[in-house]
Amino acid sequence: MSKPVLISGIQPSGKLHIGNYLGALKNFVDLQNLGRYECLFPIVDLHSLTKSYDQKEKPAQILDVAADYLAAGLDPKKSTIFLQSAVPAHTELMWILSAIAPFSELRRMTQFKDKSEAAPENVNVGLFFYPILMAADIFLYDTKYVPVGDDQLQHLELTRTLSRRFNERFGKTFVEPKALMTETPRVMSLDDPAKKMSKSRPKGCLYLDDSPDEIRRKIKSAVTDSGSEIKYDEVRKPAISNLLKIYSSFSREPIAKLEKQFAGKTYSEFKVNLANCIADSLANFRKKKTALTRKPNTIKTILARGGKSASLRANRKIGEVKQKIGLTL
Repeated sequence: MSKPVLISGIQPSGKLHIGNYLGALKNFVDLQNLGRYECLFPIVDLHSLTKSYDQKEKPAQILDVAADYLAAGLDPKKSTIFLQSAVPAHTELMWILSAIAPFSELRRMTQFKDKSEAAPENVNVGLFFYPILMAADIFLYDTKYVPVGDDQLQHLELTRTLSRRFNERFGKTFVEPKALMTETPRVMSLDDPAKKMSKSRPKGCLYLDDSPDEIRRKIKSAVTDSGSEIKYDEVRKPAISNLLKIYSSFSREPIAKLEKQFAGKTYSEFKVNLANCIADSLANFRKKKTALTRKPNTIKTILARGGKSASLRANRKIGEVKQKIGLTL
């Protein structure tokens, strides 16, 4: 009996930070290693084009994220790792789906509205079409499960709507995917716990590539709350609560246990231990990534093989779709 298909990806738009790692990449590795799913992990470079970028830097960004995938523990023998743009069926299916996608529902997408407000000078059609391309990414591989956070649930619900609409009109073609809700901590900025950690706020961002010394320096300068108690309370102590979540995620220790461990200790003592925990947890990742970046051709070979495998499946699906909608003579 075949395993259910699972798909998820990360955009190559700059260095990954610990929010990307704890919220997505670490989860990818855990799901792969469960052995319950047939996993596909594309690098979604087409999605990344909706942001302002320097085209000269994009190839390096793609290779960097691929190295992050592999260094974190994604295994090309267990998962299909590929470049989204290497499979033309993604954009072909996106266009077909756009013909049945309701404009009114796309206009309601929260992410489109939020990003449009945040960067009004870069409100492009790609941002508007983003959830349709996401639906194509999912449908091409008969995906049953999609690991998502709360911010992607609305997009996945649109995907489910499109599957029903297409299937009702043209016959059973697409699997209606389900959300795989996993524990993905929302990591906030080190310099402002009210804002999500982001590459756009480098002072509050802890990158996976940061050296142990950089990690210690950034954690030492992270904002804290009034008082001195190390206690989880998102309302009264949002900064310490964020640091406790990060500590718990890297150490795999419950927050309650960490509260007891640091009862009566100072913020400085807590920060020293947190920084060491993060640095030690990422030591193996840094070692593997350093070795991988010296072998770019190895990374390219893995992506090429993954792309070939993904293309075979995607081409079969797009062929079925064309036949269903009447484009096959």
